[in-house]
Amino acid sequence: MIPEIDFTDPATVRLISTAYIDEPAVTPLCDNDDELEILNRLEAQTSARLSPLALPSGVSPTELLNRSFGYGWSLINAAFCHARPPGNRFNGEARGAWYCAFGALASETCQAEIIFHRTRALRDAGNFNDIGHYRELIAGFLCRFHDVRGERGAAYLDPDPAIAYPAGQALAGTILAKGGNGVIYPSARHPEGECLAVFRPRSSRTSARAAR
Repeated sequence: MIPEIDFTDPATVRLISTAYIDEPAVTPLCDNDDELEILNRLEAQTSARLSPLALPSGVSPTELLNRSFGYGWSLINAAFCHARPPGNRFNGEARGAWYCAFGALASETCQAEIIFHRTRALRDAGNFNDIGHYRELIAGFLCRFHDVRGERGAAYLDPDPAIAYPAGQALAGTILAKGGNGVIYPSARHPEGECLAVFRPRSSRTSARAAR
């Protein structure tokens, strides 16, 4: 009964750590571009975001992007291939999702989400002495998504991950199984923020913007 709407936005925002988009780790080992290409191919044999040989159980190799897609193809793949246990609001650990924010408060919403999740991780580690650098990835969409912004009291929108994540993952599994592309939902970390969880790699186009 959740409504499905046409969604168009050329500039949704996702923040990722610059540690994941610096130069390839093998670059210092190479003297030229030919050597770099050889080592990149070797790395790809055990990298789920680059090769179907190391995919998690919930991702099919036919879903993933390749270089012909253009800039950002491996970053998009990584969002689906490297899900952290026990998953997030709308994905389990066997399959990730592309989470982003949109609208006038997109950047602020992403920052609020990052602060919440990074604080949780540091609390679990028992050490809050940390500095992080992030870059905005801008993705455009022209697609249909399920819209739960009108829902009230739904468990999957609860701010407590222990309540929201099991319910959200169950909902996402149902939507994905029925051919849905993702979910539009209100941010649990920013009172006016709006977010999008994309379930299929081929739904987006990305480009990089300056780090913030």
